Amino acid sequence: MQTGILQIQAKLKKIDCIIEIHDARIPFSGRNTRLRDIIKLRPHVLLLNKTDLTDFTTNYEKRNLVEAKLKQDGVDNVLFTSFHDMNYDSFLHSQILPLSRELIESRPRYHRDGAEDFNLLVVGVPNVGKSTFINTLRNNQMHRKGKATTVGAKAGVTKSVLNKIKISLNPAVYFIDTPGILPPKVSGLEVGMRLAACACVPDHIVGEVNIADYLLFWFNSRKNFSYVEYFGLKDPSDNILDVLFKIAIDNRMITRVRSIVTNEYVYRPDNIASAAMFIMAFRKGKLGSFVLDDDYSER
Repeated sequence: MQTGILQIQAKLKKIDCIIEIHDARIPFSGRNTRLRDIIKLRPHVLLLNKTDLTDFTTNYEKRNLVEAKLKQDGVDNVLFTSFHDMNYDSFLHSQILPLSRELIESRPRYHRDGAEDFNLLVVGVPNVGKSTFINTLRNNQMHRKGKATTVGAKAGVTKSVLNKIKISLNPAVYFIDTPGILPPKVSGLEVGMRLAACACVPDHIVGEVNIADYLLFWFNSRKNFSYVEYFGLKDPSDNILDVLFKIAIDNRMITRVRSIVTNEYVYRPDNIASAAMFIMAFRKGKLGSFVLDDDYSER
């Protein structure tokens, strides 16, 4: 990630505007302070993606409070997006391009003065949809097939700053993909677990059971027991192992392990597989639509 920061800084003199993409479920957690310093040097637009997994679409009061807090943090241009169900043509020509062009023309372009094309750098934490966004725009506008930049369901697929990718002819607009960059130091356990819950960190680094345990704590502390009905539990539980046991038995997730007592193989519930199922249910919105950063008034 340090290499990614250095590559971004090297590209900056050829950049007209920075498009930052972040997960709408964690509008504050994980936004890199070093990226913020870079962002100040160029016009900046923040896309809060995956709003279909939040309650921003119905709770406008919460949405307005988040926008107000972001503006206090120096983010003046925020767009709420959902790449899965977006009209890309309308978004490009009615929102992102007009806004970017207005911001670019409102400030000196320095090394880019007089250039008729526009270079937009796409940045953000891992696994928020940067590469998917660029590829879909390119295929939609340029009628190209295939992927100009690598995508994947796991964090950390894009490894380096890529070359320019044309996504529009008139005007000529180029996007530049970058690797996902997390803060060099996570500000607290809560922030780290929220990043992990939203797949910004590979699951195995934090541990699937630990992530599921945090989500269970988050749901219970908000008195939201949607997981009880979804997984067919009798009652809410504070013990993640009890929840995972029920999920494993119901879904026949059994693993064979060697007993340290008898040295023979025994069959036990697969906690990792059932934890992964619990996490995936959250990530796909099966347990409801939420904003994990719901304590923004305290920040």
